[in-house]
Amino acid sequence: MNKLTTRLIASSALALFAGMAAAEGHSITVAIQLEPPNLDPTGGAAQAIDSVLYSNVFEGLTRFMSDGSVVAGLAESWEISQDGTVYTFTLRDGVTFHDGSDMDAEDVKFSLDRARAEDSTNAQKGLFAGITDVEVVDPLTVAVTLEQPNGSFLFNMAWGDAVIVAPETADSNATNPIGTGAFMFSDWVQGDRLEMVRNDNYWGEAPALESATFRFISDPTAAFAAVMAEDVDVFAGFPAPENLPQFEADPRFQVLVGNTEGETILSTNNKMPPFDNVLVRQAVAYAIDRDAIIDGAMFGYGTPIGTHFAPHNPDYVDLLANSPYDPERARELLAEAGFADGFTTTLKLPPPSYARRGGEIIAAQLREVGIEAEISNIEWAQWIEEVFTNKDFGLSIVSHTEPMDIGIYANPDYYFQYDNADFQALMTELEATADPAMRSEMLARAQTIISEDYVNGYLFELAYPTVAKAGVQGLWENQPTAAVDLTMVSWAE
Repeated sequence: MNKLTTRLIASSALALFAGMAAAEGHSITVAIQLEPPNLDPTGGAAQAIDSVLYSNVFEGLTRFMSDGSVVAGLAESWEISQDGTVYTFTLRDGVTFHDGSDMDAEDVKFSLDRARAEDSTNAQKGLFAGITDVEVVDPLTVAVTLEQPNGSFLFNMAWGDAVIVAPETADSNATNPIGTGAFMFSDWVQGDRLEMVRNDNYWGEAPALESATFRFISDPTAAFAAVMAEDVDVFAGFPAPENLPQFEADPRFQVLVGNTEGETILSTNNKMPPFDNVLVRQAVAYAIDRDAIIDGAMFGYGTPIGTHFAPHNPDYVDLLANSPYDPERARELLAEAGFADGFTTTLKLPPPSYARRGGEIIAAQLREVGIEAEISNIEWAQWIEEVFTNKDFGLSIVSHTEPMDIGIYANPDYYFQYDNADFQALMTELEATADPAMRSEMLARAQTIISEDYVNGYLFELAYPTVAKAGVQGLWENQPTAAVDLTMVSWAE
């Protein structure tokens, strides 16, 4: 029986199996604030896609663990050529997709070729730019050739954007995701919830949970009410930090406050006048009081940053002194740039609390120096279309939760449209460098360049509070990548 036939037959039975499995055994209900706009991690930029699907439904050749380490995923091992340009992956035997068909080297080749294709819609297409060839050696062996050595290649393959998909189902993953993970997609009631059930044919350690429901609750007040009423078992990324002390004092609950890879920034359209003038961008940076934003919007949860890099990373450089809160100097810089009377721009805010609450504070701070930021509260799908895709914005606020993603500044087509040839050359050199000391020095230079160019307003590293019932165990505390990984979650006996 060929792969396509197997997939079609198995898919027809999936709905029946899902209903049966959900009715038995242990289950969990997890709330998150943002609903995914689609369910394909390889075709969308929204963090919420990975939050629900990473590791649970889709897997890559490698994967992130809760401590940020990169370990084997669908590839059980690999060999690297002496010159560092060929990675030969040995795939795990016996891995199947959720429709019953085998996952093999042809699927890996398809996934990587699709991600790097000219017409690719992958939000992190740059991860695959250095690949020159993907060769199927045999059904369980695939050789990936790089243009030059890349010390981050195995790290890159752990991103949600690099998960392995099947050619027969890739086009329908946005609404009916078929992966290899420990859970299978069951149902999606848009605007409300997504359901998944345990994959009893999973190649790895079987999860303790038999079913899981993700609920989408965007309003902080409703989030508080749902947790207090015990309507949900877990709220990952709880959006009302002012309520955390109340949960900490309640024995029914546990509160985890972890770190993230989420650089929360005042995104700035570097090609849109007047932000194409570095003096204006510097003025914006000097107008921002980070502490007031962290206290006012996040109730003290968050770490100030002066560049696009996580403070818990050993290579982080403290560059806060490059952009101190100095509104008087901000007004002087605006005058030097020819905007003594200020100007008006847009501030487009997606749904997360850090954006909506932080946006009100930042708009007031900018107004103090003469910049009138007209707030538009938009839904996530609108943000993706208007800001990320069409670049129709002056300012925005968003948390970039991808791990070690300073390389996005080397892409002049990325939504904030920063185009610096020196930075691009530095990132190319970094990719080809394996020596840890040299990489650290290059990363320090990279952080400094974008800080001194005031590409964006660097605000804070997003904290990640999770409120859960006391009996839930195995949750990730930190967020080395956007994921609510349920594969090791269980209920205490």
